[in-house]
Amino acid sequence: MTRPLRFSAFVMNTTSHIVHGAWRRPEAEQTNFASLEHWVSLARLLEQGKFDFIFFADVVGLYNDHRGSSRKFVESGLQIPSHDPSVVASAIAYATEHLGIAITSSILQEHPFNFARKMSTLDHASEGRIAWNIVTSMSANAWRNFGFGDLALHEDRYAWADEYVEVVYKLWEGSWDDGALVQDKETGVHADFSKVHTIDHVGKRYRVEGPHLSAPSPQRTPVLFQAGSSPTGRRFAARNAEAQFIASPSPEAAQALIADTRRLVVDNGRAAHDLEFYQGLSFVIGSTDDEARRKEAELDEFVDDEAMIAHAAGGIGIDLGFYDLDTPIGEVQGEGSQSTLAWLREAITDREPTVRDLAHMRTRSGRVVGTPESIAERLEQWRDAGVDGINVINSTLPGSYVEFVDHVLPVLRQRGLAKREYETGTVRRKLTGVDRLPDAHPAARFRGAFGRSL
Repeated sequence: MTRPLRFSAFVMNTTSHIVHGAWRRPEAEQTNFASLEHWVSLARLLEQGKFDFIFFADVVGLYNDHRGSSRKFVESGLQIPSHDPSVVASAIAYATEHLGIAITSSILQEHPFNFARKMSTLDHASEGRIAWNIVTSMSANAWRNFGFGDLALHEDRYAWADEYVEVVYKLWEGSWDDGALVQDKETGVHADFSKVHTIDHVGKRYRVEGPHLSAPSPQRTPVLFQAGSSPTGRRFAARNAEAQFIASPSPEAAQALIADTRRLVVDNGRAAHDLEFYQGLSFVIGSTDDEARRKEAELDEFVDDEAMIAHAAGGIGIDLGFYDLDTPIGEVQGEGSQSTLAWLREAITDREPTVRDLAHMRTRSGRVVGTPESIAERLEQWRDAGVDGINVINSTLPGSYVEFVDHVLPVLRQRGLAKREYETGTVRRKLTGVDRLPDAHPAARFRGAFGRSL
């Protein structure tokens, strides 16, 4: 029996996330991003469609300047204002029963002790439906916002991430033994003192004594996502992630990337399929191909090309506003995200990509245009290439997801490409059949590792 794809809704607590300018369309409601009802209503729609996750992207600083200032970002609403998605997560958890809730949080923005406590609290509140997208922050403004002089080197950011995840793994997996929380009203013993431990972490950046202030949540460690496609990012994902977001230009390119990354997973002592892959795609849906193309043309009338370039440049760390559009992209490398460059070079192999290519690719790459039937055929190709799930990118909220749920998912279910019902239990159990990380995951080595009680 063929396996169904998983589906994640790629959103951000802001007005203009990916398809910049689309917020100006009359039907677009993403200007209501500050409304709790806006997100609760969307989450209920996604659960109705049997989506696996609502996935919140996030930033903690502006992207690098465009033409020497942040004016373009502010005036176009390009991820500013941007609100904290973790604050609305508990409301979404309360309003839904099965939907996974994935939150992006950078190693930069919160001390690991407090972050671990917050995520455990959310995992308790959601009965085990929380996931964490691990990022290192590629924005120089974000680093200055937290008191640093400038953006750290790419390799140094991942070295920091290695220690950060070690601290939270120790807290989540090792600080409380199974059965430590007794809550015995007859004896008056609330927790077994011998089963609660300090972690006594001492590293380059952190000194954390512990114990974890939250008792173990249903998953202990939330489901772990990661999106970096640089060699360093892929190695980090191979060690730590359970799901990786990719933006391959074709099923063939995805197949090669997935095979190579799964080789790295095995090299790290894990099973090849301990890491799943979610391809980012957007959809323009019509009852006929002609209608779909007409709707695509209408969408493109609203797309802000300059904002698309400004956003793409933020992933490289260089102000592209001052560059000629025909400048080879190799001349504008910086210490930002290497994923953007890798993605562009993967898409254009017969010549050196240019700034113009970057703008074009950001606007249209990953866009699937057609009828529900032709979209299903395309998604089957991605599935057959080894992709496990689709990260569905929106142009308007809630419209992009209403159309996908109403028109595409029924066809996908008929073809065995989408599930009909949710499995029971935590979101990790829905994905893997178990609540906790497997023994081969690096976090598992901290189970039972701490002998000193308080």
